[in-house]
Parts: sequence; structure tokens; C-alpha cells
Amino acid sequence: MQSKRTRLDRFISQHTGINRKDVRSMLAQGRLKIDGSLATDIHQFVDEFTHVMLDEKTLQAKTPVYIMMNKPTGVVSATKDNKHTTVIDILKKTVNKNETECLDIDNLHIVGRLDFNTSGLLLLTNDGRWSRLLTTPEQKIAKLYQVTLANSINKYYIDAFAAGMYFSFEDITTRPATLEIISSQVATVTLVEGRYHQIKRMFGRFQNPVVELHRIAIGNLTLDVGMEHGDWRELVEQEVKSFL
Repeated sequence: MQSKRTRLDRFISQHTGINRKDVRSMLAQGRLKIDGSLATDIHQFVDEFTHVMLDEKTLQAKTPVYIMMNKPTGVVSATKDNKHTTVIDILKKTVNKNETECLDIDNLHIVGRLDFNTSGLLLLTNDGRWSRLLTTPEQKIAKLYQVTLANSINKYYIDAFAAGMYFSFEDITTRPATLEIISSQVATVTLVEGRYHQIKRMFGRFQNPVVELHRIAIGNLTLDVGMEHGDWRELVEQEVKSFL
């Protein structure tokens, strides 16, 4: 997603048709307010969440939205789908029930998708800069999954995951992953990347099918205890900033 930051004079011109050269005089006349204060510099930057007013009329008043959801299996990590229920469909069905203030649902996008049959922590936002921060490979933000397997696992899995595995189709070797055995057929896996069906393919090397896959955490953000499948809530400011 491209940056939506632009200079104030360009923003005013795009939204009103006023010549950019005339914006300077508008500032001198005190006609422009940015985030509640009089604008003073035509060169200052405006982003998609800057509150902009001209002659006490609002030109832009978009609020950032950050949501965590416990995605159920059988739901698509998409905003639209003609065949299956999407996470946006879940939001639209429950927004009134949760008595939440009007959300900018139609402009939300998904931060790091989950497969159709994978459940757990999913993030949604309308803030492109924030989602880029979470998904860029250079950040190496860890993602924690709980995996239930068809067959028993042993200590040899731990070493194989830590060493990384070569995927010939992409001609890549996965980054080291941490596997912790919880019980004979349950483990947690921590990844800092997200290759196509990576966890299922890694266990596939041992011919051990994944029965259930559930994402527990992204970075320092952990799915709320007791949050049922399909439940969601808005993140608090501290949680949003924990990724910065």
C-alpha cells in the first residue's frame, strides 16, 4: 500500500479545486485548522488520519481502527468473497451487538492472513503504515501457533525446525523456527516469516498431518483468554504502539 501523506497545499487543492498558490493566503486568514489548531505552514504533511477543516467545515476526519479477532475455521481472511463467510462479514453482523461506535469497516484490511482452516489471532486495520510495519520481513515479528497433529512428535522435530527446511518449489530455506512440545501430539511453533502453508509443510516432512492450527500471538500481542471464535475487540493504544 502506498503512503497517503501529502503536503497541505496539495491536499487542499485536491479536495477543493483551489489553486495551490492561494493556500498560503488562506493560512494567513486563519481559515485552515489541522487537528484542531490553526494551520501555519503549507509545507506540513497531512496523512489519512489528519483532521482537516476549512472555514469550520470538515474536509477529512478519518479515525484509525485497530482490531483483534479470534478467527474461526471455515472463514476467509478477506474483505469480500462470493462463496464463503469473511472476517468482515463477522464484523458487520456483530458490530451493533457489541455496542461499538461506528467503525470504518468498509476500509479495513487484514494484517497477515490466516488460511481457511486456521483459527486464532487476526488483526484488521485501516492504517496502512501500521500494517506494513507488522508484515515487512525486516521486522522479524514473531508469530506463535499451537499445532495439533495426527501422530506423535519427538525431539527430532525440534532440531529440524531450528535448522530450517529447504523448500525446492520456492528455492528457499526457512528461517529457524522454535518448536516446543506440549504433549505427544500438540506443540507450539514460533515463526518470524510466513511462507505458503509453512507449518503444514514443515510437519509434512515427517509425514505428520496437521489436524488443527491456531495462532496465539503476534509479537507481544496475545489473543485474549476466553475470547470465543468470532469474537473481536479494538486494540488499546498501548497494544497498537507495542509494535513500534
